[in-house]
Amino acid sequence: MTRETSASLLFVCHGCGAVVDPARAFPFACPNARAGDDIDHVLVAPREAPDPGAGAEDDPFLRYRRWLSPYRLARAAGLSDDAWHDVVGELDEALKAVDDRGFRRTPFVRQPALAAALGLAGPLWAKDETRNISGSHKARHLMGLMLYLRVLEISRLPLGADLRARRLAIASCGNAALAAAVIARAADWPIDVFIPPDAERSVVRRLRDLGADVETCIRRPGETGDPCVHAARRAVDRDAIPFGVQGPDNGLAAEGARTLAFEMAETLAAEGAELDVLYVQVGGGALASALAQGFAIAAGVGLVGRVPRLIAVQVAGCAPLARAWKRLDGVALEKAVRNRSRFMQPWDSVPASLAHGILDDETYDWWEVVKAMRETGGEAVVADEVAIERALEYVRAHTDVRASATGAAGLAGALAAHGAHGAAAAVVLSGVERGAEG
Repeated sequence: MTRETSASLLFVCHGCGAVVDPARAFPFACPNARAGDDIDHVLVAPREAPDPGAGAEDDPFLRYRRWLSPYRLARAAGLSDDAWHDVVGELDEALKAVDDRGFRRTPFVRQPALAAALGLAGPLWAKDETRNISGSHKARHLMGLMLYLRVLEISRLPLGADLRARRLAIASCGNAALAAAVIARAADWPIDVFIPPDAERSVVRRLRDLGADVETCIRRPGETGDPCVHAARRAVDRDAIPFGVQGPDNGLAAEGARTLAFEMAETLAAEGAELDVLYVQVGGGALASALAQGFAIAAGVGLVGRVPRLIAVQVAGCAPLARAWKRLDGVALEKAVRNRSRFMQPWDSVPASLAHGILDDETYDWWEVVKAMRETGGEAVVADEVAIERALEYVRAHTDVRASATGAAGLAGALAAHGAHGAAAAVVLSGVERGAEG
């Protein structure tokens, strides 16, 4: 592996500037992170998009492989392009056996009936991630992590030695847990899942069916932060691999979901359309971070003319990002990243909403999201429960997408844009209605 090749792989911490070569050290938590240092440590995957760009395959992890760090690592470690196809293909076949589907590009289409119902003067696009692995976008994040682990194993890099002796660990209330368990089962990798006591019964049953070891984490009086996240981090301290979607715990968490933005950008380019604004439901923030990064890469290679304004949508029952956004007024982001606790703090009451899947106590990837909002002229929007219910009703009445309240929560932000300026808007409908699945 040459120095020049390795340089294109480097992960950089946006908080302290630490540099990690994923061939020599795991790009999980920043190596400089220390308890109490108040720096927002998150390792960020390379953002360059070398030519050539997208391929012709329908599997996003093949189509956009040249823009993904696990692929670059594979090639730098001496694996051929065919070997990458084999790695992705083997996992894809295993996923079909576990979840009846593999990774494919998902629909991104205009929704004129939905736009008319909302009273929007401009076009409304929707990305349907309910058709993805396990019914949400979460599998996109986690496939990127798994491909990295598989490359380490197959290339026989030192980091790959005895990897199978380490369990995977994730904290989640539903969609991410299911996605992690499906991918872990496909890869034949043991996984521990830490869930809250109010996780849906159907989710818990499916997790056990998939062979996951499930631990319920109870919130104790006076405890701050998510007890499931605390438990997963303790598992990592005991040598588990962080297999979740929180950026501070794993720098690979956002990258796989950049493929969503690549798909959206390709569709827009093919139709000669531009996007003015993107509404994204935000819990832990990895989806919004990934979309912002993905659109920036797409704009950099000329797929789209501009990066859309990012509107982060949270719920009134848990809105730590929106609170941080207000506190950031007039503050330089370079100062905020080194004074995390002044801006991003755990929500100070028990989170509650019909949109259960975005009730993260903290927005773990907050800084990348606010950076994107600053750069694009975006903002944070708080939706009340009436707006969440209306958004879900509109999706059910005017589309064929079987989204849950969580999956439709981004649309609640678009409700505030009633008839605004004819802007071309988009939402991501992610998180299938489990009841609709039987």
